[in-house]
Amino acid sequence: MAKKGSGSKKDTSKPAKIPNKIYEAELFRLQTELVSMQEWVRETGARIVVIFEGRDAAGKGGTIKRITEYLSPRIARVAALPAPTDRERGQWYYQRYVAHLPAPGEIVLFDRSWYNRAGVEKVMGFCTPEEHTRFLRQTPIYEQMLIDDGILLRKYWFSVSDEEQLRRFRSRMTDPVRQWKLSPMDLESVYRWEEYSRAKDEMMVHTDTAMSPWYVVESDIKKHARLNMISHLLSTIDYHAVPRPEVTLPKHPIESGNYHRPPRSLSKYVPNHVDQLLGGDH
Repeated sequence: MAKKGSGSKKDTSKPAKIPNKIYEAELFRLQTELVSMQEWVRETGARIVVIFEGRDAAGKGGTIKRITEYLSPRIARVAALPAPTDRERGQWYYQRYVAHLPAPGEIVLFDRSWYNRAGVEKVMGFCTPEEHTRFLRQTPIYEQMLIDDGILLRKYWFSVSDEEQLRRFRSRMTDPVRQWKLSPMDLESVYRWEEYSRAKDEMMVHTDTAMSPWYVVESDIKKHARLNMISHLLSTIDYHAVPRPEVTLPKHPIESGNYHRPPRSLSKYVPNHVDQLLGGDH
């Protein structure tokens, strides 16, 4: 990850953006493949865990939304855990994450994960140095246990430059539907850029293993990041199309002739807000 004021600073020159028409077409194609993968998961009882990590405003949430857009919430769910309670702080660190792992036939997308300890907890002093060291030692073992038990684990780090992150933060300040995404903790990530970079580098050294590797997603261009990440995820899962049962629909609803709908006056309808927008002329 880039560091301010150093020769290793990330190259912020951006390639040409993908045309929106091509982006929409390819995104939909990938989403149809995600549905196919979902049906394979349902049929075979596979368990998939996908971890999304990276700096604030790196594009994790937007990518997760595109992945889940057409998937069944009964099969694919997002785990975005809040800050731990006092009780959870006294538990084995991984315990509250274990509770969200998938059962057979489920996909869980972790929007942030146990890697909080390697990032925000380390930088902001929410854990002790001993707890951080223990995390770096135990996490490869913990993840090996998940993999040995048959869970398909994928880890993605969304990499965003400091300039692009700051631009996104500024845009959130004036956006009424995204202001909630900007918190004092987010601003700390700007002032502590180098500390987060060092913490991320140390995390990678200890947890980027052959059995559980990290995949870095360049995310300065959000649309590119989404397509690249989803395409890669699909390429790493050995799924196949599952035959679907044939369904035959009648030409029209079957009626017995014995049902009579109650008068509309007996029901409470929501006001016609759209009619008001159209001036009441429609």
